[in-house]
Amino acid sequence: MNGTYGVGVAGSPESGRKGSGMIHFVVHDENDSVGVVVVEGVKAGDTLAGWIMDQDKEITVKAANDIPIGHKLAIRSLAGDATVIKYGVDIGRAVAPIKVGEHAHVHNIKTKKW
Repeated sequence: MNGTYGVGVAGSPESGRKGSGMIHFVVHDENDSVGVVVVEGVKAGDTLAGWIMDQDKEITVKAANDIPIGHKLAIRSLAGDATVIKYGVDIGRAVAPIKVGEHAHVHNIKTKKW
């Protein structure tokens, strides 16, 4: 991991949780299938700390790919055509299998609207 992990961000999730370590991604509900990366510099092989906000739990996931800040990280395996849940809401479907720790974005998730 590069040096950006230790840098705090104004309004970051660190301020409202009980844990003491740096958070790399956030998840709204434990039933979600993806979280959102909230730091820069996530590289394949990094062990990431995540915070499940609604249940105030921490989880760890090993990144399978480099993942840009603001992009999604799979926190559970998804079969091709599986429903993707974020914020407790159906946000689309996987168009290919997605493994835990993989970058989840427009290349492997599509809307169900069209």
